[in-house]
Amino acid sequence: MTDERVPRVPSGLDLLSPRARQLLALEFGLKAEFDDPRFEWRRLFSELLGTFLLVLVAAGGAIMHARGQITLAAAVVAPGLMVMAIILFMGAVSGAHLNPGVSLAFALREDFPWRRLPGYIVAQLIGATLACLFLDALFGNGHHLGATLPGAGYHGWQALLIEFVLTLGLVSVILGTASAAQNVGAIAALGVGGYIALAGLWAAPVSGASMNPVRSFGPALVSGDFDSYWAYLAGPLAGAVIAVGFAFILRGRGGDPISYAAGSGALRETPTPTETASRQSERA
Repeated sequence: MTDERVPRVPSGLDLLSPRARQLLALEFGLKAEFDDPRFEWRRLFSELLGTFLLVLVAAGGAIMHARGQITLAAAVVAPGLMVMAIILFMGAVSGAHLNPGVSLAFALREDFPWRRLPGYIVAQLIGATLACLFLDALFGNGHHLGATLPGAGYHGWQALLIEFVLTLGLVSVILGTASAAQNVGAIAALGVGGYIALAGLWAAPVSGASMNPVRSFGPALVSGDFDSYWAYLAGPLAGAVIAVGFAFILRGRGGDPISYAAGSGALRETPTPTETASRQSERA
């Protein structure tokens, strides 16, 4: 009887050179390391540092615009560019959430453990506060330290609705481009950073286009002005929750290996029937 073997169809990763695989590991990271509790301190520091940089640019840009030193377009595009950089240089470490709404959305999608959610949020709050303390020491407590506030002629409820819709779109983009609970790779960087810049270009005059409770928390805490903070807490969190529902409609439930493989470029996490038959014949 002839021993016929079904040829194994190589996956996309099998065709890459060892150097290319090494570069992919640097960009996308290893899920085992992202889930390893021994490296939780590293992930928390990454979230603290990333949120510090984001709020430094977002609130600092708002201060510079209020002083008339940069345009509004520059002030709202800068945070998007910073998020691009953060995703590219440390998204593989912590996932570059930088936002409690994003961490909450990943947890609701079952891509991120609930037990890690409080630590991420605390790290984000500390990073945002440190950024605003730095701005306060540098520029003084003026212009509300770049706080997000309803624009001239707009009310708190209008800012709430704008923040809700903007965050709904932002988290939808994130859930559609992330590898499970990690914002990694050039696609995620361009998609998320580009969305933040685009949203700010048209909506900043209404609400400041925060889309992030900790981005608004830092300036509010250090400047002592929490009058409108409720809109920047409720709006983004509600938008993030609804985005999770939309993601379920569009892509089904999360928490499976495919959600990680799709974002990281390993589109076939599970073997095809041909590959399964080939491996069974090789073991015979």
